[in-house]
Order: sequence, then structure tokens, then C-alpha cells
Amino acid sequence: NKEYGKDKETDISLKVIADHARSISFMVMDGILPSNEGRGYVLRRLLRRAVRHARMLGIEDKFLAGAVDVVAEIYSGVYDELTNRKDYIKKVISLEEDRFATTLTQGMDLLNAEIEKLKAENKTVLDGEVGFKLYDTYGFPWELTDEILHENNMTLDKEAFDKAMDEQRTRARNARGENKRMDIPDLRDSNIGELKIDENARQAKIVCIWKDAKTTDSLEDGDEAGLILDVTPFYAEGGGQEGDIGSLKTDMGKAQVIDTKKLPDGSVYNIVHVTEGSLRIGDTVEITVDMENKLASARNHTATHLLQAALKRVVGNHINQAGSAVNAHHLRFDFSSFEPINAEQLQQVEEMVNAEILKGKDVKITHMNQEDAKKAGAMALFGEKYGDIVRVVTVPDFSMELCGGSHVKNIGQIGMFKIVSETGVAAGVRRIEAITGKAAIEYMNAKAELLQKAITTLKTNEDNLCDKVKNLLSENKEMKTEIAKVQAERAKADSNKLLMALKEYNGVNVVVGKIQAANMDELRNSADLLCNKFDKAGVVVLGAVINDKVNFVVKANKDGVARGLHAGKIIKEVAMVTGGNGGGRPDMAQAGGKQPEKLNEAFAKAHEIIQSQIK
Repeated sequence: NKEYGKDKETDISLKVIADHARSISFMVMDGILPSNEGRGYVLRRLLRRAVRHARMLGIEDKFLAGAVDVVAEIYSGVYDELTNRKDYIKKVISLEEDRFATTLTQGMDLLNAEIEKLKAENKTVLDGEVGFKLYDTYGFPWELTDEILHENNMTLDKEAFDKAMDEQRTRARNARGENKRMDIPDLRDSNIGELKIDENARQAKIVCIWKDAKTTDSLEDGDEAGLILDVTPFYAEGGGQEGDIGSLKTDMGKAQVIDTKKLPDGSVYNIVHVTEGSLRIGDTVEITVDMENKLASARNHTATHLLQAALKRVVGNHINQAGSAVNAHHLRFDFSSFEPINAEQLQQVEEMVNAEILKGKDVKITHMNQEDAKKAGAMALFGEKYGDIVRVVTVPDFSMELCGGSHVKNIGQIGMFKIVSETGVAAGVRRIEAITGKAAIEYMNAKAELLQKAITTLKTNEDNLCDKVKNLLSENKEMKTEIAKVQAERAKADSNKLLMALKEYNGVNVVVGKIQAANMDELRNSADLLCNKFDKAGVVVLGAVINDKVNFVVKANKDGVARGLHAGKIIKEVAMVTGGNGGGRPDMAQAGGKQPEKLNEAFAKAHEIIQSQIK
């Protein structure tokens, strides 16, 4: 609705919006989301810059989703996927516009308050740390802060802002560093030689050892360190899958392999804990890989591929992996989706994966040119770096992905697949956790055992269990209603009994005493009931023993407060007698105590305090 060529500033803003709308559309089509790391940051900046320029043109409503229609029309016939995924792209952009609008509102309120403060102090420079807080805590772009300050003849202390940004990055790096299992020394001058990976290797030589970030020639009993073998069968952590574990044995010592990782150059190393004797460079070691652990991880990794393929079929092709974690115990799959996967869809996904497992197909692993693999339909993880030659893992007629992880040879080895949870972890990102094999069988057996316990406890059978539970819930509801009636009658009876013991001090009605109450709500209700019966100034002090502890409530009516009564001050003194404390408003207060046996002393104190307060 804006004319191009009207003026230079308008033309610039329109061009920025048009360019960004195109870039945003293609990024979302490619599976990039604002919540993603890396390119997600670029997408967020594009979205915010486009919205910011729209605001400069006076466009306050959402508009980018409509721009996607124009982009899709322009590229129709060239990028058909853009047209096919248009509704999804518009939804992603629309939600992000909503979030950014909230960010703008919050940020503008805070920034305007800071600007007013600067004006009052006759200052023209906004503290960089304040600008950074707007950016870091509230997501308010620093460029927008700078622009608004400029409009008010002010500036941002960019040097202090950059310093705060550097400090935050340093904290982030340190936090990541704390998660490392061990520091690795500079190994460039080490005479390691050629290294090989052979999954069938059962013997190798130790060619490098380090401990406490320093290379060494040997390890002793109790040491935890890193070492490299000249040939290794261990799978190193990567692609979301944990590294293999196992054991090493020499003529002079033994060690447990507690993790396997990669150096920056791709060399595989083991993190070991020496359990007996010593290990030295040059020693020949007998290798034992924990095959049960390795196979369990492989089951979960292959199942992750099946899960992603099933999600695309059941939920939609917009599902793209946003991270994963695989180990011997479970699999975790993060994926792009702005809506929860409903129970029916999850059941369909689970059934589809298990149906594939029952087919018992062999898993095919091939190596091919990256472009050829993508043309063949292999899925790749966006943001992941791949070489020219890639490893392609295929479950025939169901799944094809670029992957370097370990997998079962036949999907029948997975045994069983069970989804245990589906949750949201970030804006536009959902997470499914699932188990396979032995873990899935144990999970289902535990559920069956729980079901049997419920059947036995309720003295019914499996077919009638739901009806039995419904009947119990109905009976429970009726019982609660009856109990409430009894409690109301009991409160009324207690109240009437206390009213009979009412005392009057200088024209003020005073009711002090103990009642039976199951909770503080009942205690407060009784105090209200009694206070409402007064036709002049009055105060009620009630105590009850609940779960072996004392609870007090003091309620003074309007006329009582006018006569000098203060519920908060009364209850403080009363509660202290029973080893407690409390306070509150002049008309209402509550407190607790630890010594029920001193309840009568507390009531005597209440009479004393009330008489001293009356004017």
C-alpha cells in the first residue's frame, strides 16, 4: 500500500522489506526457524529488521505473512516447494511477528522510561549496560535502541555496550568449558603416526596419552586420562550419539573406557579410568567394546531415522530435525513444529515405526557424492557440515539420511519402539523422547504390572477397570459433598458454643476459643461467620490444631478496628506463646505455632492484649 518512488527513505524501507520477505520465505522453507542456533539468529535479524522498517513507514499491523503470498507468486513454477509450503511459512512468520511485537512493546516502555530519566538528569548518553540489558534480557535490538535515541537527540554508549556483550560471550564460553570432560593438550608435535578405524579390531597399540592437559608416557591405578590407539573399533561421540564404552587390558594393567570422542582433526580418542596396574605408550592392549551398550545405542539411532520419516508422513513435510541425542538408554528427537503433536498423531507415528520394524528390512549403508545423495532424496541436518563424499543410511522405501552414526544391520533388531513423552522445548521446537529394545519391553512390563496392581487393589478385572474408577470418583465426589455439609454443621455448632462464652470489654464483643478445623479455609470461614453475628464492635480469635501444629485466625470488624483493635498485632503476641510468629492487617490476620499444649495460655494472652488495645 506504499508507492515506490515517493521519497528516498520510503524507497529504502520498501526495498529492505521486499528483499527480507524473499530471504525469510526461503529460509523457513529450508527448515530454518527463529529458535534455531546459527542461521536462526540470521532469520531473527531479518524478521526484526523488516518489521522495524515497516514501523518507520507507519505500518503497525502484521504484514509479512501477506508478503509471502507475493513471493510465492513471483517464484511460482520455479520453486514449487515454496508454493506448497506457503501456509506453513506464513504461520511461522506470523507467530514471530507476534512475538516481536510484544518485544517492541516491552522494550519501548523500558526505553522510554530510561529516556525520561536521562532528560530529567540533563544527560544525552544512555549507559551501554542498560542498552545491553534491553538487548539481552528483553530481545530489544540495539540498532532500534540507537535509532530511537537518535530521534531524541541522544546516543548509546556503544563502547560500554560492546564490553557487556564481550563479557556475556566470555561467560558463555566458560560455561561451555565447564562441561568438557577433560582438557586436551597441543598434540601437533606428538609422534602419533597414522590412525585407523576398524570396527572389528580387538587389539591395538597405545600411541598417545595425556592427563591434566599434559602429555605423559604412562598412567597409574586410579588415573583418569585420554589416550589414542593406533587402530580403534570405538565409535566416537557425534551427530547426537554418545561414544562407545568398553575396556582395555595389557600385560601390566586394566582400564575402563568411559567415553569416546574426536579431536578437532577427526582423530578418535578414549577417556579411560585405570582400574588396575599401569598403562604405557607402546603397550599392546586387548580391546573389549561393550556390545550391549553399542547395540542399544544403534537401536535408538536407527529408530530416530524411522521416527523422523514417520513424523513427516503423519504430521507433515514441514517437520525437520532441530537436534537429537542418542544413547543406550533412550533417544531424544527435537523437531520444528509450532503446534503440539496430538495423542492420535503420536499413536499413528508409533504404530508406523513399529510396523516398519516388523518388516525386518536390512539397513543399507553406502558412500556417495553429497549432491548425488541429496538428489536421491537423502535428508541432511541443516547447519551440519558434510564432506564431498557422504555416508548414506537407508531403510528401503521408508527413510534415507546422511549420517555418520552407528546403526543396526536390520531394523528388526530394534525390537520395539515406544514414545514416552512429547513436549515443547523452545518457540517452534518440539521434543519427542522414546525408547527401544530391552528398555521398551521393561517399560511396557512395568505398565502391565501397574495395571495388575490397580486391578487387584480395586478388586475388579481388566475389562471393568475404567467403570470401577468412574464409580469410585463419583462416590468420592458425593462423599466430599457430605463431608462439606458435616464440616459446615460442625463449624456452626462450634460457633454457637463460642458465642455462648462471648465476653464484652468496654462495649466490645470478644470471642476467643478453640474449634475443630481441617484446614485454614475452615478456620477463616468460622471467624467470618462469628464476626458477622456481631451487632457492634467486636473481634474473634480462633485456634485449631491441624497436623499437630497450631493455627490461629484473628478477625476484627470495622467498628472494632475503629475502637483500636489491630488483628495483626494481636495474633503476633498470641502466636509467640505457642512458639510461632505472624502478623497481618488491622481487620484480618493469621499465624501458626509449634506447641499445641500452650493453646489455653495463648487464648489468655489474647484476652489480655485485646483489653489493652480497646480505646
